[in-house]
Amino acid sequence: MTLRHLIAEQVLLEGEFLPAHLEILDGEIARIHRLSPGEGRRRAEIVKASDVGAGAGMTVVRPAHQVLPGNVDTHVHINEPGRTSWEGFATGTMAAALGGVTTVVDMPLNSIPPTVDVESLRIKQQAAAGQTYVDVGFWGGIIPGNTAQLRPLWEAGAFGFKCFLLPSGVDEFPPVNGEQLREAMAEVAGFDGLVIVHAEDAETIERATEVTGRRRRLSHYADWALTRPHDAEVAAISDLIEAVRETGCRTHILHLASARALDIIGAARAEGLPLSVETCPHYLCFDADSIPDGAAEFKCCPPIRDTGNREALWEGLREGLIDAVVSDHSPSTIEEKHRGAPDLQQAWGGISGLQVGFSAVAHEARLRGIGLEQVSRWMAQNTSTLAGLTRKGTIATGKDADLVIYDPLETNVVSAVGLAHKNPISAYEHLEITGTVIGAVLRGIELFTARDTTTALAPVGQFLRGTGHPALSVMKR
Repeated sequence: MTLRHLIAEQVLLEGEFLPAHLEILDGEIARIHRLSPGEGRRRAEIVKASDVGAGAGMTVVRPAHQVLPGNVDTHVHINEPGRTSWEGFATGTMAAALGGVTTVVDMPLNSIPPTVDVESLRIKQQAAAGQTYVDVGFWGGIIPGNTAQLRPLWEAGAFGFKCFLLPSGVDEFPPVNGEQLREAMAEVAGFDGLVIVHAEDAETIERATEVTGRRRRLSHYADWALTRPHDAEVAAISDLIEAVRETGCRTHILHLASARALDIIGAARAEGLPLSVETCPHYLCFDADSIPDGAAEFKCCPPIRDTGNREALWEGLREGLIDAVVSDHSPSTIEEKHRGAPDLQQAWGGISGLQVGFSAVAHEARLRGIGLEQVSRWMAQNTSTLAGLTRKGTIATGKDADLVIYDPLETNVVSAVGLAHKNPISAYEHLEITGTVIGAVLRGIELFTARDTTTALAPVGQFLRGTGHPALSVMKR
């Protein structure tokens, strides 16, 4: 159904849940009528009596349910084309919709080819055409030798440019050294673009791996995590901050796992450097010592760390040193995940969590006395700001009518086989979560609702372009 009216007792407006009637026209929020508590049913009757269509396209949300802006996940690996057996636009964006994510920005790897020039961007868009259930944007990539391709990629609609400071795990997306990084950052700063960085130091990891004696097997997660220590993140982030200082380039630190880097991040921000930071649900929900031996579904880079570190990341979010929470959805086939089992050194490093990340973070936040209003700020408002998506991230007039309906009381136990992800393996398996996404709306179109669990989702997603560019319609096959 295409919505024209949504009436609810709890709508997140300017950081507060309030009774409201949203009028929706041509996919955007045209008017917001703030209501008195308990006025929703009467308002619905007035709409039915006065609207030309007798209230057609109207939904009245149950009083206990909450309406939030659609989440914006700026760190998603869809992997299509090239590694579509790992994930794909159909399964990945369906998982997003079911998890309350109405916009994703796709990483330039692990697709083949990676998105490192305009031609590869067009190849990826063609692969995605007609099979996206949410709106999709695309990051470009920085690899050795492609600096001249960055401005054309930006002008073609890329949201910014990702690079690695150590091997990425796939040969077609090699890392950059310090000189190459600064060259790319200077180029991107010239058109006020954004560089996003996987910040771990290769030499530190090499030394830590040598300390383990390159043992044949590392099945205990905390032992494997020692091969990618806190110091690897701290060293890389320190070098990155110096590059930001030298070039003035807007820079974003991806998937911060080590809270030990927060002090230097805080100092850089106090200095006024254009630096932003994200972390991920798995770093906020899990701790290394509780992970079973050989459980490769938890392997990610940087690794999940100890309980004290997890709580320090939560504190970094509270203090505003960490801006955003994103999934870093990086799935693979079960065979790749279990490669060399139980040796975690050989398994693919990436966690599949796009569909459950928002609900998991909201659950953990509630346990710490943090409201859903703040979770939405981290996972919708701040992520849309990071990507320059001015029509997303909050419920306000003139913005896209991207909405999530959330039941804060419904409890579910995650089953990987019940998720839309292509491969049924997830670190969130068996996790009991209180609070569930029961509906999603994309530009006024109901993707699914608690009232209708039988109608298949429709691929109504559009392609989005980076800052300063208009939205693209999905290309037809």
